Amino acid sequence: MAEIAPANFVDQSVVPGDVVLDLTEMANQTIKLGGGLRQDCDAIAAMKAGTLRFSRPNKYWVETSQKRYVPCVEDSVLGIVVDSKADNFLVDIKGPSLAFLPVLAFEGGTRRNIPKFEVGTLLYVRVVKANPGMNPELSCTDAGGKAAEYGSLKDGYMFECSTGLSRMLLSSPTCPVLAALGRNISFEIAVGLNGRVWVNATEADKVIIVANAIMNSESLSGVQQIGMVDKLLKKINDLAT
Repeated sequence: MAEIAPANFVDQSVVPGDVVLDLTEMANQTIKLGGGLRQDCDAIAAMKAGTLRFSRPNKYWVETSQKRYVPCVEDSVLGIVVDSKADNFLVDIKGPSLAFLPVLAFEGGTRRNIPKFEVGTLLYVRVVKANPGMNPELSCTDAGGKAAEYGSLKDGYMFECSTGLSRMLLSSPTCPVLAALGRNISFEIAVGLNGRVWVNATEADKVIIVANAIMNSESLSGVQQIGMVDKLLKKINDLAT
């Protein structure tokens, strides 16, 4: 049986110890490592079982369907405020430890305009530091210091899912379940790579439809996702008539 070359590992199943990238063959490239990968000299190896994924221009990660989230720099996640201190908010992001959100980590943040978040506030934030053995650090700005889409999420409904489903929802082009829902329902969505999803719409029943469709989509193919949404919407319409 021929050995799979590291470059061909993308979209293939990997197990801990598999060397998925050889940096000696990528001398002129800069790459970013996401969850499930580690560097050992010139070799990039898998740390957990899953599927090796690649997104342009240069990010690799191992996609798994798990509940536990391991923070990685540049991940966008949904966090819940659990406490506030003089300099930081303590935020639960489903990781091994609580994360810090500095009170100045906001667009134009100064000591005079520190935001006030109550315990339980849901935030869409970016991971800016994720060192082993240390609490992760978060920010409510993009890499350019702008608020962008980050900040508190009001109203709506938040539910938890696997990290694999979160990545599927964030895939490009738009995953079939979201595309099918978007053709029929107007709604807002924020997806965290930590396995949390927030949905909001003008009517509560639309929020329930979207949330249920997303939660039922993980084990379905693209065609099956579209069929599932069509059946769900038809059932709802039949009940309304």
